[in-house]
Amino acid sequence: MAKAKVSNELSVEERLRALYNLQKIDSEITKIKILRGELPLEVQDLEDEIAGLQTRIEKLETELKDNETAISNKNNEIEDARVLIKKYEEQQDNVRNNREFDALTKEVEFQNLEIELCEKKIREFKFKLDEVNKTLEKAKQFIEDRTKDLDLKHNELESITKETQKEEDELTKQSKRISESVEERLLNAYTRIRGNARNGLAVVPVERNACGGCFNKIPPQRQLDIRMRNKISVCEYCGRILVDKDIEMPLEELEKKLELERIAAEEAKAKRPKRKTTRVKKAK
Repeated sequence: MAKAKVSNELSVEERLRALYNLQKIDSEITKIKILRGELPLEVQDLEDEIAGLQTRIEKLETELKDNETAISNKNNEIEDARVLIKKYEEQQDNVRNNREFDALTKEVEFQNLEIELCEKKIREFKFKLDEVNKTLEKAKQFIEDRTKDLDLKHNELESITKETQKEEDELTKQSKRISESVEERLLNAYTRIRGNARNGLAVVPVERNACGGCFNKIPPQRQLDIRMRNKISVCEYCGRILVDKDIEMPLEELEKKLELERIAAEEAKAKRPKRKTTRVKKAK
C-alpha cells in the first residue's frame, strides 16, 4: 500500500525518469556480470561434473567391495566343499556295500563340480575387479585434474568478484531503492520486457527518429508525445518503454532548449542565400 501511494504521487515524467534511471543502473550491473564472463557458469559446470564423478567413484567402490565379498564367499564355499570331500572319502573306507560306495562317490564328484564352478566364478569376479580398479583409478585421476581446474577458476572468479563486488553491491542497493518508487504494475512490465530483451534493455530513448532498442522508425507525432512526457509510451514493434533522449533534463529546461533550437534553425534558414531563378523568354 505504501509503495502504491508513493507511486501515485509521482507524475508521469517522474515515473519515466525513475524507469530510465533504473535501466541505467541495471545495465551497469549487467556490464559487471559480463566482465566476469562465463566464469560463474564454468565454475558451476565443473562443480556439477565433480559431484557426478564423486557419485560414480562411490558406486565403483561399492562394486569393488561387492566383488571382493563375492570372491571371499566363493573361497569359503570351496573350503566347505573340500571338507565334505575329505569326509566322504573317509566314509568310503567304511562302506558296507557298493551302493553306499557309489553314493559317496557321486557326492565327491558333486563337490568337485562345485569347486570348479566356484573357481570359475572367482576368475570372473577377479576380472571384474581388475576392470573396476582400472576405471576407479582413471576416475580418481580425472577428478583430481578437474578439481585443479576448479581451484584455478575459483581463484580467477574470486579475484574478479573482489574487484567489482563493492560496486555491484552499491548499484544493487540503488536499483532496489529506485524499484521501490516505481508502481508495481510498471515494475512488473519493466522486469518482463527486460527478461525478454536480448540486450536487457526495457527502457530506451528515441534516437535519430527511431526506437533505441529495435531501431524501427517512430512517427513524428508519436515522438512529440514521447517528448511531452504526458504518458507511458511503448514501441509498437518491440514493446520497449520509450523515453526522449533528454529525459534527465527537466521539461521546462527542455522547452527552452527546443525554443532556442527552433530560433537558431530559423536564423540559419534566413541567412541562406536565395536561389536565383532564370526565366526563359517565350519565342514570339
